[in-house]
Amino acid sequence: MLASKEAMATIAVKDLARAKKFYGGTLGLKQTGAQDGEAVTYRSGNSEIVVYKSEFAGTNRATSATWGVGDELESIVSTLKKSGVPFEHYDMPGLSREGDIHRAGDFRAAWFMDPDGNILHINSV
Repeated sequence: MLASKEAMATIAVKDLARAKKFYGGTLGLKQTGAQDGEAVTYRSGNSEIVVYKSEFAGTNRATSATWGVGDELESIVSTLKKSGVPFEHYDMPGLSREGDIHRAGDFRAAWFMDPDGNILHINSV
């Protein structure tokens, strides 16, 4: 039923103007279509991310969106860090950490938060 349909990430934020600076500016996502003051949609590769105002923003304690960035992981982490984005460090079984990048065999990953505390994830897949 849904296997052939596109899916999108939806991320709740408290302050849409601040979120636009982060998602459009810091992360470099391109806004698509019009916004209505309550939500804005961004293109990320072949997918979309909807950022919308909600009083429940930042209450999710799990990953909200993931990007597979392949061999660009280190350069993206470096660029985000230079832009002032702090990275999260997790102590998980089977993962070691080299700086801000977690590793399990060939899999490498990093986590960071948006201004509302939503957890975002980039990995080497």
